[in-house]
Amino acid sequence: MTTEVAIVTDSTAYLPDAVVEQHGIVVVPLKVVLRGRPLDEGTEATPTGLAEALRQKRVVTTSRPSPETFAETYRRVAEGGAREIVSVHLSAELSGTYEAALLAARESPVPVRVVDSRTLAMAMGFPVLTAAEAAADGASAEDAATAAEKRAGATSGFFYVDTLEYLRRGGRIGAAAALMGAALAVKPLLHVSDGRVAPLEKVRTAARAISRLEEIALEAAGEGRVDIAVHHLDSPDRAEALAGRLRERLPRLGELHVSEVGAVIGAHAGPGLLAVVVSPK
Repeated sequence: MTTEVAIVTDSTAYLPDAVVEQHGIVVVPLKVVLRGRPLDEGTEATPTGLAEALRQKRVVTTSRPSPETFAETYRRVAEGGAREIVSVHLSAELSGTYEAALLAARESPVPVRVVDSRTLAMAMGFPVLTAAEAAADGASAEDAATAAEKRAGATSGFFYVDTLEYLRRGGRIGAAAALMGAALAVKPLLHVSDGRVAPLEKVRTAARAISRLEEIALEAAGEGRVDIAVHHLDSPDRAEALAGRLRERLPRLGELHVSEVGAVIGAHAGPGLLAVVVSPK
């Protein structure tokens, strides 16, 4: 699909490949560093390989795309016919990706509107889709970016992790919170608040935590029409079961996507991650 306004995002949106292709969205990969080798998320670095590396206690780090990578992407998109670009990215509180895109935008041959989604995964992916749909309908870059920002602000992401240790290692949550969770043997529920990962509730068992995650998602959905995404890392059965229950319990459900997170988010959350994104239409 070709429009005068092109939509760029990064690999942590975890949009389904078919959706990316359908809407002509350009995805810039973040990097996962494993055994000293930087690998592109989604192609070279896979969720399966990451989960195995984490279980073997290998050191896994992540890094943003370089400004040069974004600059080359913007040039290529402009050469393809775009007159404006909307570039929607992972929260600036969690990654330097947004900053790299801003730096590259200064050198772009066409205007680029860079959006800090203040979130991640499909909580960013749904706003990216909103921008793409607006652009396809003839919206300007400014209007498409505003639509993405509005939807991102209305979207919520909640997640369960088996342990806070991976978030602690990556500096995404404080050491004190991680140690308290381990000492009390609790299963943490978290959310994204003001662009950061923050504790939400503490539950005693995994089963209760997942049940509570479902209830929180239903409360967030309310009676309105919503799109839902269920993410996981190395827990496909739990994800499908949760998605099935949400499908039955949400009478005004729009789209429902079930997907495994990529290596970048997975490196910070660890195997066993289960997440729900609730995005009002």
